[in-house]
Amino acid sequence: MKALLIMFCLLLGACAGPDVSHYQQQQPALDLVRFFSGQTEAWGTFQKRDGEVVKRFHVLLTGTQQGDRFVLDEDFTYSDGSKQKRVWTLRQQANGQWSGTADDIKGEALGVIAGNALNWKYTMLLPVDGSVYEVQFDDWMFLIDQNTMINRASMSKFGWQLGEVTLFFRKKD
Repeated sequence: MKALLIMFCLLLGACAGPDVSHYQQQQPALDLVRFFSGQTEAWGTFQKRDGEVVKRFHVLLTGTQQGDRFVLDEDFTYSDGSKQKRVWTLRQQANGQWSGTADDIKGEALGVIAGNALNWKYTMLLPVDGSVYEVQFDDWMFLIDQNTMINRASMSKFGWQLGEVTLFFRKKD
């Protein structure tokens, strides 16, 4: 019984990820609106949990301030030729956190920035073969310099990792 309890505690510890506050002192500090204002370009992959890359994509992003909202318009082109559009409406909360909505996001995405890092958590409505699945995202963005950001997002369902999305963002001149 004792061994089972120790294994359970180790398993729970393995599921815990870093807290965004760990990056509080990292520079350059991420200003979400400044980074995504105007035109940004991104390249990415989706990998299954075994590491196999099953989809590559390119994204053109346009960010605009609209009153107290920041709108991020994303146009995806996938390696199979398919296209997708997602429009995020982001709001900074009184406590400094961020919330965001989009048509394929269930409820609100919640994000916290500390130093050069942003951690979003949200549920995406993912269409697959005529069905729509609710998939949880643990999405991490790290500002490398004022024009470059790396993004890694883990996708899971019922606590089981399905895969990972990796993106590289670059501000357009």
